[in-house]
Amino acid sequence: MICATRTAAGMMPIHQQGPLNFPMISACLFRLLVTLLIIPAWNLTLFSSPLRASTMKPAFKAITSMAAKNLRLTVVYDNNPYKAGLATSWGFACVVKGSEKTILFDTGGTSAVLLANMQQLGIDPKEIDIVVLSHMHGDHVGGLDGFLKQNSQVTIYLPAAFATELQASLSHAGVKVIGVDDPVMICSGVYSTGILGSWIKEQALMISTTTGTIVITGCAHPGIVHILKLAQKLIEDKILLVMGGFHLGAESKPKLEEIISDFKRLGVERVGPCHCSGDPARSMFKQAYGNAYINVGVGRLIELP
Repeated sequence: MICATRTAAGMMPIHQQGPLNFPMISACLFRLLVTLLIIPAWNLTLFSSPLRASTMKPAFKAITSMAAKNLRLTVVYDNNPYKAGLATSWGFACVVKGSEKTILFDTGGTSAVLLANMQQLGIDPKEIDIVVLSHMHGDHVGGLDGFLKQNSQVTIYLPAAFATELQASLSHAGVKVIGVDDPVMICSGVYSTGILGSWIKEQALMISTTTGTIVITGCAHPGIVHILKLAQKLIEDKILLVMGGFHLGAESKPKLEEIISDFKRLGVERVGPCHCSGDPARSMFKQAYGNAYINVGVGRLIELP
């Protein structure tokens, strides 16, 4: 079956949507995104992957020897500005350095913006060892094709329900694709929450450090509080930082107050909402967290011991 390149921008506002520009894998990704939107969640099992991440034990107990040290988190794609000279665009991507492997979490909406920002920030695509895709919306996978033209020697972790078609389309490029179902260790001290959500399938990244757990979310479609509760159960350590898209743009003030209260109750020490979190939520988190609020936008560098 041959499909033409189509627009797939996830939850991006309609007036900002544009073509994914996927010369190599656009057809397959479009078919995957259509699948995500139109077939019932119970039917997603039809798309099982021949290569799946191994199921790990239920909890990744915090182990100091495996914890990431001198961690550097760089936001290379976001619709919120931070560092002058970088392009903003709807989507999210973050580079994680300091762990055993260098990781690109999500790839934003377009490779042109992703690669230009990485160049401006002095990050060579060839430094990346692993790509983790949170979910299959265009504003998180749109930069993948152009990135792979710069570096195809990576391992990609993505929701297993979509891994079969992507694996077939990428095999000629030498890319290893691993479908994730359950919580799994990606490399020493870095884990996936496993796939969450009954409709939009999504995974989040958890990083164990010597001072607590970092959780990075793409859009948090399954619910940001739900993700944090699971992360805390899996890692069995305090949550040092939560950053990324919280998907709160349409929430009411009372609901936002409830969510912030849940963050506090869970002991979340620092927050850095961006992307689809929404300006009201960002403002309320800033007020609630004060100096522990991190203004996250494209170009933001977060360094942790």
